Amino acid sequence: MTAPKLLIDGPKDASVTVALAHGAGAPMDSPYMNAFAEGLAGRGIRVVRFEFPYMAARRADGRKRGPDRDPVLRASWREVIGELGRERLVIGGKSMGGRYASMVAGDLENEGVPVLGVACLGYPFHPPGKPERTRTEHLRTIATPTLILQGERDTFGRREEVETYQLSPAVRLHWLTDGDHGFKPRKASGRTEAENWDEAIAKLADFALSL
Repeated sequence: MTAPKLLIDGPKDASVTVALAHGAGAPMDSPYMNAFAEGLAGRGIRVVRFEFPYMAARRADGRKRGPDRDPVLRASWREVIGELGRERLVIGGKSMGGRYASMVAGDLENEGVPVLGVACLGYPFHPPGKPERTRTEHLRTIATPTLILQGERDTFGRREEVETYQLSPAVRLHWLTDGDHGFKPRKASGRTEAENWDEAIAKLADFALSL
């Protein structure tokens, strides 16, 4: 497998690096991913983005594809971690990218070589409309410090659902007011998407710099 190409923002001499993977449907340079990378870099954090093979192939030929299979997604994360080093590294990403980061973090714990932390932006706790199909087994036992930033009305895991889950004490949840899966609130909430993004970026930066 060809090593993923890296898109890097922020200072080279930063005290911590945050590696972010994209979600299932949008690339590493979507407006959402750009906003988080730029916001974190502006707070003195080195941010590294990459694409899974299916998304890199879509960029090359324009053909839409579904996500790669589980072994490929895990292997891609391991390639990136191997290149960056684990010691001062937080791994995470949007939706699927963050989910796989958290699973790989659990694997690395079991191997005795953990990363510094995990940051999930809109964790897909279950498929929309299928709350019985939870994706939380590894989050019950993970020991790596983990921050999950979640919109209160995310169809992949609403606040009232997620707060009933049994998650590891290492998992911290921060709720974005009235946010959907991309943290966008309804106008009636009195919040804006930009405000929720800024709040999420600030929380992620504080988390990464505190480790």
